[in-house]
Amino acid sequence: MFVGTRILTVEDDERIRTAVKLALEDEGWQVLEADNGEDALALFKREPADVVLIDIMLPGIDGFEVCRSLRRNNDVPIVMVTARDDTHDVVAGLEAGADDYLTKPFAPKELSARIRALLRRARTTDPGITHLTFGELEIIPEEGRVMLGDSELHLTKTEFRLLVELASSPGRVFSREVLLERVWGYDYFGDGRLVDVHVRRLRTKIEADPANPRHVVTVRGLGYKLQS
Repeated sequence: MFVGTRILTVEDDERIRTAVKLALEDEGWQVLEADNGEDALALFKREPADVVLIDIMLPGIDGFEVCRSLRRNNDVPIVMVTARDDTHDVVAGLEAGADDYLTKPFAPKELSARIRALLRRARTTDPGITHLTFGELEIIPEEGRVMLGDSELHLTKTEFRLLVELASSPGRVFSREVLLERVWGYDYFGDGRLVDVHVRRLRTKIEADPANPRHVVTVRGLGYKLQS
């Protein structure tokens, strides 16, 4: 499974970087390494990876900026790594474009499970949904495309899967727990902040007024739904 997968790990602590490399190589994955943000961006440009792990605290440009730089023209799955379960760090990492986050110290099995879930999400879509229209918003899952009027939107793989999941049952309210299970995977260990931040990011791309959304609507105390 996932033969030929290439993982880029960006970590300035050599001991942690080595431990992560050994754990990932045990899974049969190829590992690329960088100990700072500048080298990571240059390496990714030369040898694009399938998943990128980025430590927040890096010398030179920090992990947030590395994430934002990658996101400007790439939808590669990104995991931010933080030394503490700090709400500000987690939310800032997700707002910068990360798909997921890990808190140090983490177990190798947890890291591998996160990456496998990311890879599954990146390579699968629901073949049962072919075309959905919500006003000017068109979702074409089989082609991996979303149109707003005449413009094609650039969504990350996770944003796309979140939108398709909401669109699978228009008007149905999806709880955060259900979205975590269906979008982030059965073996996901995270929390509702992932859903909330990704919904906010999605709104900035599909809504004319993200502060007063028309399509992705919050149902207080219950979750989110998609409507025309």
